[in-house]
Amino acid sequence: MKIKSLAENERPREKLLTHGKQSLSDAELLAIILGSGSKTESSIHLAQRILFSVNYNWNELAKLSIHDLCKFNGIGKVKAIEIIASLEIGRRKSLQEALKKEKITSSQDAFNILQPIIGDHTIEEFWVIFLSRSNQVLGKEKISQGGITGTTVDFRIIFKHALEFNAVSLIISHNHPSGNVKPSNSDIQITHEIKAAGKILNISLMDHLIVTQTSYYSFADEGTL
Repeated sequence: MKIKSLAENERPREKLLTHGKQSLSDAELLAIILGSGSKTESSIHLAQRILFSVNYNWNELAKLSIHDLCKFNGIGKVKAIEIIASLEIGRRKSLQEALKKEKITSSQDAFNILQPIIGDHTIEEFWVIFLSRSNQVLGKEKISQGGITGTTVDFRIIFKHALEFNAVSLIISHNHPSGNVKPSNSDIQITHEIKAAGKILNISLMDHLIVTQTSYYSFADEGTL
């Protein structure tokens, strides 16, 4: 069924104008981004097929590349780019909202900042949040990418940034693309080494978070820091 054959108040754009954005289904929202379908199906049906392929999970959809999206009949490079750009806007919005919080008072606060940054990544990245004496966020930096080992995490870079931010404490974090939050032996070793190095400069390690799309492991909460 083509969009034009729908009653006017059932068409996604008209529905948004009349009833507001909350009235739209996920497929209708994606259909607006798509703009049009193909010769054989409407944009709504195309959107439903795309969402079905990722179990109607926006986080999973955000992982798809231009090549992945172009496998769907009716999706060319332009539409694929528009989908990816729209989802990236949503990710950045979530990140900005998380950063509005002035202080980190719990591991959940740290997770809310870090999840939009690394939660969806398919490769490991190591990030650090730098904190003031009152646990205000002074900044955040990516330290390494592509695996967490003693050779890829340069402690000198971590504490160089800490001194530049005039930080008195920090939270380290990396993601597990597998979805498993259990720390490895390497994760544990690096945590203890960074904590020991910080003591020399009087910079405290507050926590180490292992982040996935939907959950996290906190060394501080688990008593393994």
